Amino acid sequence: MADTSHGPASFWTQANALLRKNLTFQKRNIKQNIRLVSFPILLCLMLVLVQKLVNNELDKAENRCGCSCIDTNGDGKCEEVCGLEYSSLTQGASCPIPDPPQWPPVLQVPAPKYRAVISDVIPYTDLPNESCKRTGTCPVTILFTGKNQSLGEVLAGNMFRSSSTLNSSDPDYLARSASGSESMPEYSNFLDPAFFSDLPLYIVQSHCPQNSIFSVPFNTSSIGIQQEARCVQGLHLWRNTSSEINSELYKGYKKSNLERKINEILSAYDFSNSNENNFNVSIWYNSTFKNDTGSAPIALMRLPRSVNLASNAYLQSVQGSSMEMLFEFVKEMPKPETKLRLDFSSLLGTLFFTWVILQLFPVVLTSLVYEKQQKLRIMMKMHGLGDGPYWMISYTYFFTISSIYMLCFVIFGSGIGLKFFSMNDYSIQFVFYFIYINLQISLAFLVAALFSDVKTAAVIGYIFVFGTGLLGGFLFQFFVQDTSFPRGWIIVLELYPGFSLYRGLYEFAQYSFNGNYMGTDGMRWGDLSDSDNGMAEVLIIMVVEWFVVLLFAYYVDQAVSSGTGKGTFFCFQRFRKKKLPSLRMRSLQRQGSKVSVEMEKADVVQERERVEKLLLDSDTTHSVICDNLKKVYPGRDGNPEKFAVRGLSLALSRGECFGMLGPNGAGKTSFISMMIGLTKPTSGTACVQGLDIQTQMDEIYTSMGVCPQHDLLWETLTGREHLLFYGRLKNLKGSVLKQAVEESLKSVNLFHGRVADKQAGKYSGGMKRRLSVAISLIGDPKVVYMDEPSTGLDPASRNNLWTVVKRAKQGRAIILTTHSMEEAEVLCDRLGVFVDGSLQCIGNPKELKARYGGFYVFTMTTSSDHEQEVENMVRSLSPSANRIYHLSGTQKFELPKHEVRIADVFEAVENAKSRFTVFAWGLADTTLEDVFIKNIALSNKKVTISAIRMEAEAHNKVTPVNLAHHTNWNIRGQSSGGILSHKIQIFGSRVTPVNDQLIPTGETVIVKGTPYEFLEPQEIVSKINGLPDGYDINCVLHPSRLRVTSI
Repeated sequence: MADTSHGPASFWTQANALLRKNLTFQKRNIKQNIRLVSFPILLCLMLVLVQKLVNNELDKAENRCGCSCIDTNGDGKCEEVCGLEYSSLTQGASCPIPDPPQWPPVLQVPAPKYRAVISDVIPYTDLPNESCKRTGTCPVTILFTGKNQSLGEVLAGNMFRSSSTLNSSDPDYLARSASGSESMPEYSNFLDPAFFSDLPLYIVQSHCPQNSIFSVPFNTSSIGIQQEARCVQGLHLWRNTSSEINSELYKGYKKSNLERKINEILSAYDFSNSNENNFNVSIWYNSTFKNDTGSAPIALMRLPRSVNLASNAYLQSVQGSSMEMLFEFVKEMPKPETKLRLDFSSLLGTLFFTWVILQLFPVVLTSLVYEKQQKLRIMMKMHGLGDGPYWMISYTYFFTISSIYMLCFVIFGSGIGLKFFSMNDYSIQFVFYFIYINLQISLAFLVAALFSDVKTAAVIGYIFVFGTGLLGGFLFQFFVQDTSFPRGWIIVLELYPGFSLYRGLYEFAQYSFNGNYMGTDGMRWGDLSDSDNGMAEVLIIMVVEWFVVLLFAYYVDQAVSSGTGKGTFFCFQRFRKKKLPSLRMRSLQRQGSKVSVEMEKADVVQERERVEKLLLDSDTTHSVICDNLKKVYPGRDGNPEKFAVRGLSLALSRGECFGMLGPNGAGKTSFISMMIGLTKPTSGTACVQGLDIQTQMDEIYTSMGVCPQHDLLWETLTGREHLLFYGRLKNLKGSVLKQAVEESLKSVNLFHGRVADKQAGKYSGGMKRRLSVAISLIGDPKVVYMDEPSTGLDPASRNNLWTVVKRAKQGRAIILTTHSMEEAEVLCDRLGVFVDGSLQCIGNPKELKARYGGFYVFTMTTSSDHEQEVENMVRSLSPSANRIYHLSGTQKFELPKHEVRIADVFEAVENAKSRFTVFAWGLADTTLEDVFIKNIALSNKKVTISAIRMEAEAHNKVTPVNLAHHTNWNIRGQSSGGILSHKIQIFGSRVTPVNDQLIPTGETVIVKGTPYEFLEPQEIVSKINGLPDGYDINCVLHPSRLRVTSI
């Protein structure tokens, strides 16, 4: 491995490394990109195909202006002449109309069965009786109010004529009379249904003559029309206030009363403060005829005649009945010949294009969750990638992909002629799409914090996509089109980003549809000020949400998602009063519970004392110092707490490889997880290169290398690309980077045969493991953690890997966990056996074998009949021999070395062979595996004490502290003979604070001594085991012999 002198990578160096990796990753996912882009292209092509079919249908003769062959010159030859007079009602919409017809203005008269009458809901006695509905003779009613009732009576009375005859021969008759119709209005004045329907034309008068049905002839645009008309009485009724009118009008609607009856008023007037010098009027009208539900074009309201009636009545009241303001006709603006056009991209584009744009959301979401699920994010962080570069490059990366996607979408849609794109101002579209894709990316970062599984995130993401489109198309759009729906609630709904997108696309669609139909432009910047245009409010909402969601996403990421997280209130830590960290803070606590007494080995105690001395030395050169490190997982479902690591103290110098041995579940991985920042310690701490893992983990990452238990690799990146990326994170550049990568690949046998340029997803398990080791060592990290690095390797690769690790020890500390005793003996300078969360022994392999060895292992297999003879033979060789295995004639014994000679063993075996058949036998020295097994066995020998009741009292004395434990002890368990420690441990499962002088019964407490005197461990065990049941013990503890660390 290249050993170069370099500092931590700068912000821009880290950003460059991540950007290069992302671009390479994107290049390898070309198929996914093609599938992503193909979706909007297929939708656009489908819209073009549907548009073509619709255009072919609309170009048929029945949808064009009607034509007829006319002999215009009288020579018998006809010419085709097109016009409104040759067209059906369907064809007429396409004809040119240079001189639109003039229509007499009419009122919107309620149908006879819906006219207002007296009822339980509307109890006004001046209304007609309900019986008139059966005969169809109910009058129409107008309501009026104001500050001057007498003036109001005059004005309302002047609205309707009261002649006793109906003079239909007068050409200005319809202009002077209050005519009306119950027919539904149209969306234009080219044709008024009041004069082309089977429904009668009404003439509203104060009184109707006996013969009130007659025919009204009139001409419009050279078209003669004979329309049946009938007189209907008009009532004008006074109401005291406008509130009364509002209440009466509201109760007349079907849905506003329990009887579900309709009582419709023709119109209502509030003359307010009108007088002879001032005319001020407000008019009520029935807006439901507008038909603004979105299912058809909005109809024109028949309001002009209502305004004219009030104006004419006021003029006559001031100037006399001879004065008259005629309202002759209403007419549409002239129009050229048009073709019936229906733009499907605008009609269906809102829903389809919502799906197209939202499709980016699950793509970004699953990419972020994939890095989280595979632990690639924390892997990058453990090798020095800061949160700043990660956020900047990841955000820019997704923004670039989204921008290219949207650019291709708009260009392609415009290129194939979709009016949705071509008719609306491209600058408005750019601003809208720019803001939304930023909001969508921010939202994906926030939602990614809620998921840890890619499949779940993908399912939820696509439910969001299609659910938003369907809810927008079949719910939200109707709210937008319904003018009676409160605008405030529309804004509330638009706070949901999916509806903001839908509203913006809906506005584009409406403007392009209307522009295409009317032959005008689509949306322009000036249109944003239109009261009905919701684009401006949507842009404001999305900009605000973009920044709010982005900040909240970053907060959540820092607080809980990245690594161990910084805590809920991390952003306020800088404002808190800083306290000096103390690794000596003692916490004595009390509990009444079950505790166990366990002896600590001398080598473990010596390591603890070594750590205590190093903590006082500010100039220490040790790379790793762990001080009473603990990890406790809280109990769940009534189960007790799980002690994964119980007060580990350990110091590693540079150039040392420390091996951790232990059974599964011993706490090795929990220890590594704390050291590399995956989990936080419950108490205690550790220093790496002088930096505290509790508060300075980000700085530690820059000098750390990790080979995790499971390979954390990108499947589509090659081995070389992995090392280039992590090398750049370690601030390697140029030729130094290239050399380091090549040396790393060669050292783990991944360089030759183009293996280095093969995607990691195609590697075997052993090749992936070697690559993980190479990643952990690149860039000369000062501390390297290797969790079972040789798992899955063949013998040759394993030996090669051992060589690499031994060479890499120079100048750095390595912590290695393994189940291979051979690997531990070859690589490690020191070993620690880890059982049940605590160190059982520590030392170099030779020391451990010497300490826990001192015996030979003798094995012999015979028939079951000769088992006793074999045991007698072994006892004759070594009286202290211990049988450790016995099954079906096979027996295994431990023979102390000082009691037996190898020659005597061989001689005894030869003598035994002459007496009975020996199938197999063997004599072996102590191995590291024997040490491992023996420590596990010894760790299970504990003295268990059940405390029925425990009380404590602390006395403030400088002299030895008297802690009186008045406790009823029940001793059970085994003697721990042969223990070499000079201290004992008390373990508790709960802690209960008492006061400022806390009690040492809830934590790991190391003391020297026993009741009334200070004794060695063997004497302590002897005295405890000799106590009868129910014996009271007084313990005197010297404070200098007491060490406490909070759990």
